[in-house]
Amino acid sequence: MAQERTGVATLKGNPITLIGPELKKGDQAPNFTLNKSLVETVSLSDYAGKIKLVSVVPSIDTGVCDAQTRRFNEEAGNLGDNVVVLTVSVDLPMAQARWCGAAGIDQVTLLSDYKDNSFGEAYGVLIKELRLDMRAIFVIDGNDTIQYVEVLSEMTEHPNYEQAIEAVKALV
Repeated sequence: MAQERTGVATLKGNPITLIGPELKKGDQAPNFTLNKSLVETVSLSDYAGKIKLVSVVPSIDTGVCDAQTRRFNEEAGNLGDNVVVLTVSVDLPMAQARWCGAAGIDQVTLLSDYKDNSFGEAYGVLIKELRLDMRAIFVIDGNDTIQYVEVLSEMTEHPNYEQAIEAVKALV
């Protein structure tokens, strides 16, 4: 059974339980399998050698998640060819694709954790009560070592965009 962590996160002030480990800078990034479409999957090894900014959002169809993804889409073009920006949510791949088309998102790859929540559990951001992934940012270097982690303590708040971008730039 996966580790459960209580008292570390809230939704509008109400406690929620996160499932999985508390990852830290210096940890090896856990492998993942996420859906790019209903049939196409990707894993950590698909981005081997690249710096990965992984932006985790509960649902792309909410205001903060929308703003977070748009912000990283704007920043992505300035980070260089060796950086990939991935947004992970449990939204269905079709909903992610629809949202990207409507929002003009073209620098960020949206990936879905809908099938088995394995990313959320491996990265310690799966919300037990909602089966959504908690808002978080992970910066992973080309050797798949985590160099920056921010797991929000309140789901409805914005991450520290500037610190995440600076963590990426320090690796470029």
